Amino acid sequence: DFGRSSELAFVVEPSDDIAVQEQPLILYCQVEGIQPITITWRKNGVMIVDSENAFMLANGSLYVSRFQRVRGDGSSDEGEYDCMAQNHYGLLVSRKAKIQAATMSDFHIHPQNAVVEEGGVARFQCQIHGLPEPVILWHKNSMPVNTDNERYTLLPKGVLQITGLKAEDSGIFHCVATNIANVKFSREARLTVSGSHSTVYKDPMILVGPENLTLTVHQTAVLECIATGNPRPIVSWSRLDGRPIGVEGIQVLGTGNLMISDLTVQHSGIYVCAANKPGTRVRRTAQGSLVVQAPAEFVQHPQSISRPVGTTAIFTCVAQGEPPPQITWLRNGQILETSDHIKLKNNNSTLSIYGINQADEAIYQCLAENSAGSTQASARLTVLWADGLPSPPQGVRAETVSATTIQVSWEKPLQNTKEIIGYVLHIRKAADPVEMEYQEAVSKSTFQQLVTDLEPSTSYSFYIKAYTSRGASKASEVTVVSTLGEVPAMPSLFIKVINSTTVQATWEPSIKLGQHEGFKLYYRKVHLSQYTGPVLLASNVTAYNITHLDASVVYEVKLLAYNQHGDGNSTVRFVSLRETVERTVLNPPCDCMKDEQNNKTSTTGIIIGIHIGVTCIIFCILFLMFGYRGRLLMCKNVQEQLSTPQIPRSQRSATGLILNGATRRDRDDRDLNGKQLDMNELERLFPASPSQEQQEKGVTSDQSPSAPHNETQISTLPLDEFSIIEEQPDPLPKNPHGSSPAAPAPDHGPANEG
Repeated sequence: DFGRSSELAFVVEPSDDIAVQEQPLILYCQVEGIQPITITWRKNGVMIVDSENAFMLANGSLYVSRFQRVRGDGSSDEGEYDCMAQNHYGLLVSRKAKIQAATMSDFHIHPQNAVVEEGGVARFQCQIHGLPEPVILWHKNSMPVNTDNERYTLLPKGVLQITGLKAEDSGIFHCVATNIANVKFSREARLTVSGSHSTVYKDPMILVGPENLTLTVHQTAVLECIATGNPRPIVSWSRLDGRPIGVEGIQVLGTGNLMISDLTVQHSGIYVCAANKPGTRVRRTAQGSLVVQAPAEFVQHPQSISRPVGTTAIFTCVAQGEPPPQITWLRNGQILETSDHIKLKNNNSTLSIYGINQADEAIYQCLAENSAGSTQASARLTVLWADGLPSPPQGVRAETVSATTIQVSWEKPLQNTKEIIGYVLHIRKAADPVEMEYQEAVSKSTFQQLVTDLEPSTSYSFYIKAYTSRGASKASEVTVVSTLGEVPAMPSLFIKVINSTTVQATWEPSIKLGQHEGFKLYYRKVHLSQYTGPVLLASNVTAYNITHLDASVVYEVKLLAYNQHGDGNSTVRFVSLRETVERTVLNPPCDCMKDEQNNKTSTTGIIIGIHIGVTCIIFCILFLMFGYRGRLLMCKNVQEQLSTPQIPRSQRSATGLILNGATRRDRDDRDLNGKQLDMNELERLFPASPSQEQQEKGVTSDQSPSAPHNETQISTLPLDEFSIIEEQPDPLPKNPHGSSPAAPAPDHGPANEG
């Protein structure tokens, strides 16, 4: 590592320039680095030989005594110049400097006569081409236009705008163009201001809108927009993409021209000029595009490096610009050509040199260039080599063990073996680029290595290097060998029942199948030993229909992939069609015509159903209303009955308990034919049985025959205290009181009463 001071580098590089005819021109070039340094110049890639017209100064600059755009022999001093610097470590080339002759053409647009009414807008324009860009000034009546007048606006491209015209603005106008090459005058034009200011309404109108511009960063853009109308329209600007224009470096010239100073790439876009009628949404628009270019510049420079022989050197060069720059690499001033061990990646941003040797030691340059300019950066590669390093390992052999394994063996070097600390085996697919190489380290006492996890039927290259603490030996001879072939892996198989006699076998293609020539499909009834098949299918086929099957048995389907090395393992599936047949019987095919007719009547049925439902709801509401009214009337009748004298207990016993409008005797008469009251039904209707407490509170008959029966108290019991006791039918029809055997006294009431 010689340090930065030893690097050959440019201190000053030639720059673009515009030369004046018959005037001298100097192109500067200054270099630093380890002497001796030789400087030479080229024009358009051709070496410049010192002559009376052009020669190199002592400081390395190029001097052109009398610049000629076109010489007598047809040659020209215009072109692209670069300087080259060379010392013991390499050669360096500067950026290209574009030299052009200063010129000025004739006016191709002259101002035109104009007649404009008072209060209107007048616009004059003249255009002329030149290098450098001519400066255009305006004269009125042979005197420079007063730029202090706010109604007069001068635009850089040779436009003069006069707003709010007055009679005093009438006169004769012409423009003057000036640059280092010449001074020229345009033709004259007369402005006539007529009449008084009109009050007639006029829609807004854009007389001149913005032009499409292509400029370079740091320049100034002027987007013209001049509008007329009555009332005077308001001019506003916006970007078509909706982004804000901003305020820094933004200025409005005159009544609506937009000027952007110190352009950046972010200013690129489409600009819209709008002329708005005050107080309304009436507007007219015009648009123009602005493209801002940026010369190429480096974001990351390549760095000088030192690497031992046999290792890899990587240089990185990242540039930006608008449009994006193109990157070119030079080696000692010559365009670098790629090879097996020299690779360019990432749009030429990364230079990789594999297995470097002493011939790779040089100065590497990165040139970035676009339409806005070019730049260069350089770095030096130093290849380290130490005396006494081992010679290359000998007798490298590679033997195939399996489809994924190769064994590599070698012998130790012939010279300088004492300092060896190990070996490195370099492995690469023979078809891959050098950068895909990988390494495996091996101890110094081992002379063979088993390389695993390789791909079947693939060629690999191997070479060995011996390493010491001071560096590596040169590479051994390269040996190439291929792995054995491998049968394909098992495919994934899926079975789908199509109908009662057909199934479909489908499988998915997989990279794990390896190199296969196709598939073999077998099938059989499970109770048979012999398969039907094989059915040979191409490698791009992924489905096959098996037809004419028997629905009453189970089938076995087998699929395998095969290649030139044999058949792979098979995938087996079992399938039954019986369920499909049963499902077909249970769900016969639909009568589509009948279903279609039924569908036609479904709408009518829905409407009728809705009408019936609404009718039922109305009747239910009426029923509930009248039912509630009836309950009120019934409650009223019950209260009247309770307020009147009641029948004595004895008489009630004689007449029987009234239940649902009929006497118990009547019911007993109906049950004389053996039909008795179903106690289970009563228990279902009245599931709540009286508790012991309720029985103690129940109404009992008097034990004394002398107890008066006309003093019975009538009490209203809640529903949970109400119970019904079954009365056994009389054993003899003579008994008028319906007494049960458990109650011998005919004049006594029931044991419990509710």
